[in-house]
Amino acid sequence: MDDALAIHRLHFAFTVTFHYIFPQLTMGLALLLVVLKTIAWKTGNEHYHQAARFWARIFAINFVLGVVTGIPMEFQFGTNWARFSKGAGGVIGQTLAMEGMFSFFLESTFLGLFLFAEERLGPALHWLSGVCVFLGSWLSGYFIIATDAWMQYPVGYKVAADGSIGLASLAELLTNPWILWQYPHNMLASVITASFVMSALGAFYILAKASVAFGQTFVRVGVIAGMIATALVMFPTGDQQGRMVALHQPATLAAMEGLFVAKEGAPLVLIGQPDVEHGRLDNPIKIPRMLSFLTYQRWHAKIQGLNDFPRDHWPDNVALLYYSYHIMVGLGTLMAAVMTLSLVLLLLGRLYGNRAMLWILMLAFPFPYIATTAGWMTAEIGRQPWLIYGLMRTAEGTSARVSAGSGMFTLLGFMGLYALLGVLFLFSVWREVQHGPEPTPSTPTEGA
Repeated sequence: MDDALAIHRLHFAFTVTFHYIFPQLTMGLALLLVVLKTIAWKTGNEHYHQAARFWARIFAINFVLGVVTGIPMEFQFGTNWARFSKGAGGVIGQTLAMEGMFSFFLESTFLGLFLFAEERLGPALHWLSGVCVFLGSWLSGYFIIATDAWMQYPVGYKVAADGSIGLASLAELLTNPWILWQYPHNMLASVITASFVMSALGAFYILAKASVAFGQTFVRVGVIAGMIATALVMFPTGDQQGRMVALHQPATLAAMEGLFVAKEGAPLVLIGQPDVEHGRLDNPIKIPRMLSFLTYQRWHAKIQGLNDFPRDHWPDNVALLYYSYHIMVGLGTLMAAVMTLSLVLLLLGRLYGNRAMLWILMLAFPFPYIATTAGWMTAEIGRQPWLIYGLMRTAEGTSARVSAGSGMFTLLGFMGLYALLGVLFLFSVWREVQHGPEPTPSTPTEGA
């Protein structure tokens, strides 16, 4: 691989991976804030209002860091990926502009009202401001997913005589079949992240015997929401997203499963080590015929192997794609088990006193971050070597005049700056956790 191309890819991968730490929590937390505010409004219980205020502060910290780390990605389309921007800007510019003009301003405006205008708005309008924050957050996710979905499965475009790609139908772009499952799958993953973070902090408060009532509320809301989300992220959204990959990116599916040779009744591999050089999977543990059934609902359906495709159509890094996919699936299964067991104990009235389960909930909060990162790596590595699947190869989209040395210089600068931002983020969140959700004398009371 060309050195400059590798640096450009690594540069964007680092930026987007670090950035997505923050919105994956805010998008899920936006929904849970609406849940807390709805309970508070319907019951008139100040406890839930105060719980929502606490998580709104955590939301705000994540939101600010998400904005700060997200803006450079917009510039990277011009600095690192100029030929891609020139060739496809007429399409992706539409959804990226809509995300900024509509959803970002909706979310940020009403977040300000939600944080600072509770006394003036009153319970009903304050609840409505929370709903608008949620709508803006999830609408933002939709436009970003629409951009990525078009790169995975381009629709509604036209190619001009000079080779540039223009928009032929905005409706097709926004209703891309790829979005149908990718969007809910991604948003449910964000709910899982928020649920695990909320449950973990609740478990921490219970174990520390501080703010125990709030800790129990956080655990209860987090476990219930997490159980629902982990179930839906596997089926139907994850299952159907996998089918989209099988139908439209069959080489990607073969690499994800470590399947080098086509097979009727293909097994589902639970674990194994791909040996790309020799075209085999070492030490596999398999479920016979399961991959064929999950993909085509037929036990003996034929699944194409990597050897059925030209080598230059294979994903660039088969081994990394394979491991990313299996990390995502493995952690997803583990998270579902944690939430299932937690919900059973909650229904039995034994969760809050079960220290072992509380410790598991508290220590499990990194899992959704790792699983989501692995999931996005699966999607983006799987699309390679295409920047726009079937239309533009990744090597054709870089900025031709930006050298590897220039790219490395800015990458190191970004790493240093983002490291400082990460420390600032952790410090800010820890201050809120130490302060806790208990009300202070200056906290507004319900109906004020």
